[in-house]
Amino acid sequence: MKRQIKAGALAVSLVVLAVTATQAEVKTRDRSQVKFEGMLGRMVGMFGGKAAKEGIVSTSAVKGDRKMTTTDTTGRIVDLAEEKVYELDFKKKSYTVVTFAELRQQLKDAQEKAQREADKAAKEETGKEKPENKEKAPEMEVDFDVKETGQKKAIAGYDAREVVMTITVREKGKTLEDSGGLVVTSDMWLGPEVPAMKELAEFEMRYWKAVAPETTGVSPEQMAAVLATYPLVKQGMDRLNREKVNLKGTPLSTVTTFDAVKSPQQAAKETESSSGGGLSGMLARKVMKKEDSKPRATIFTLTGETLEIATAVSAADLAIPPDFKQSK
Repeated sequence: MKRQIKAGALAVSLVVLAVTATQAEVKTRDRSQVKFEGMLGRMVGMFGGKAAKEGIVSTSAVKGDRKMTTTDTTGRIVDLAEEKVYELDFKKKSYTVVTFAELRQQLKDAQEKAQREADKAAKEETGKEKPENKEKAPEMEVDFDVKETGQKKAIAGYDAREVVMTITVREKGKTLEDSGGLVVTSDMWLGPEVPAMKELAEFEMRYWKAVAPETTGVSPEQMAAVLATYPLVKQGMDRLNREKVNLKGTPLSTVTTFDAVKSPQQAAKETESSSGGGLSGMLARKVMKKEDSKPRATIFTLTGETLEIATAVSAADLAIPPDFKQSK
């Protein structure tokens, strides 16, 4: 009988531990900024506004399957269990609701629109229609490297060390220089392991898998334009998000740069288009900036810094204010 009681007590303890593990909670205050470069920067600049130029400070609270992020004027609740996103407007005291399925469709539509705009811009630059690519896309490989620099400094009250993560996406069997591709460089300052912060990283990874492609600081319209112009970005971000979850330590400050690398054939083709005579060559030279012609150019840069970390989340931190009304 005593053995049965002990076994039962052990089972209850394990259940309690499992429930506790899934209910980890964290609240952070962060500063983030996204900066687009080159041709893409000119394409998506209209979506950024003041926040894109100066960055934003936000508060994020996570507990279980629910996350709420707020700024001075807006809020966003992501509920993984409900598969819904609630967008809050603090000025109007109202909110809207969109399902994951609806959001995926919106992102798809935005990407298709961005692709049409990118094709139109290419036609204006060269004076020619973009040829339809009927060839099978080459198989890509992803290389990963992480290095400790030995540098240290204090961030948000924690001792942090610098780690540089590099992710390279290139054609299988070829070097980056030969095939072109994408290079993601993430310069991170890692503090001690904070279990609650790992919960935040895992939450973001789960949301990324459910509703790709979204990322902190980048609007759906901006990300759609990025993927329409640089499809390899998604593979780079997939790997980046996976590796962030596995890091030993808590990222407190991160600068992540996405660089596009042209193959010799791509570079030669662009040079030919911009050096040609007639109206098409003149348009190409007028629209294409100097940095666009470089073999390696930055697409965009994400900057994030954790200002404060707390491990207690109240019900109000995750709830829609009671005086808010849903708008259709």
